Amino acid sequence: MTMRRPSLRFVRPALYAALSCLVAATPAAAQRTHVLIVSGISGEPRFAEQWSAWSGSLATGLREAGVAAADIVRLDERGGDGAAARSTKEEIGRQVVRIAAAAAADDQVLLVFFGHGSGDGGATRINLPGPDLAASELAAMLTSFPTQRVIIVNAASASGGFVEPLAGANRVIITATRSAGQDNETIFGEYFAAAFEGGTGDTDKDGRVSLLEAFAYARLEVERAYASTNRMRTEHALLDADGDGIGVTEPDGSSTDAQVAAAIWFGTGGSAAVTAEAPADASPELRALYERRAALQSQVDALRARRSSMNEAQYEQELEALLVELATTNQAIRRIEGGSR
Repeated sequence: MTMRRPSLRFVRPALYAALSCLVAATPAAAQRTHVLIVSGISGEPRFAEQWSAWSGSLATGLREAGVAAADIVRLDERGGDGAAARSTKEEIGRQVVRIAAAAAADDQVLLVFFGHGSGDGGATRINLPGPDLAASELAAMLTSFPTQRVIIVNAASASGGFVEPLAGANRVIITATRSAGQDNETIFGEYFAAAFEGGTGDTDKDGRVSLLEAFAYARLEVERAYASTNRMRTEHALLDADGDGIGVTEPDGSSTDAQVAAAIWFGTGGSAAVTAEAPADASPELRALYERRAALQSQVDALRARRSSMNEAQYEQELEALLVELATTNQAIRRIEGGSR
């Protein structure tokens, strides 16, 4: 008698729980995330208080995710309330140099800006105490990171003008607006920060908030906030994760932008594209298993990024197959390394 395969609807919770334990045994990468959070010049006390709250919320969420407190530096116009120094252009340049000196070749760097921006005279800028910082000037600073992945989140008004000047290989750009012309105050930064605190933006419930999840969460919450007050929306966030200089507001799950952003998170484990390497003295068999595990993890992350565009039954079937193989690969690695059998 042939036994029918039980429906995933019933086996999935227990199976996924078991597989998650095995997959979690994968050693975390040594990759670090270096974070610089900048609040610009406020002009009004309410903006200073608002940006300080958002900055603190983001720092808290990143620490909860596993980013070391020492790797998170905050700057604001006064240099107080948890900020390391004033957010001048010169200080931002010094911090970039400091991070570049400390960052390993495969580390990632997260730069987040809250504030006012402007796009007058053809040059998009973020307003700071003293001279403003132009997109072209920030682009010049970022040449200090030739191998590191750099994620820039400009949550200021008029920030859409930062996408094209900053775009490039190994760069991910998020802006609160789609152009320099959208220069009203923005609220995208509030929800982007909130996505990380308490894991609020973890929509797929895998225990981490990917960059794509944070972007999507903030974008949707901005839409709701404007709709709830019957206001015309004056900000439309953009994401450029494939380096082509073209930002998208609603990235399709199968697009390169979505897949790259879905495979980036902060804290323990760093980026899904980076996994622990085999020991230097590993046998050919063990080295092959490590390589297979890295490839499978990348496939899992890519599949999750495509979920919204897939039939749910097909998604569950493909995910189950990948997780089973990933768990089996982890078991084989532990067996060879003398771990549990």
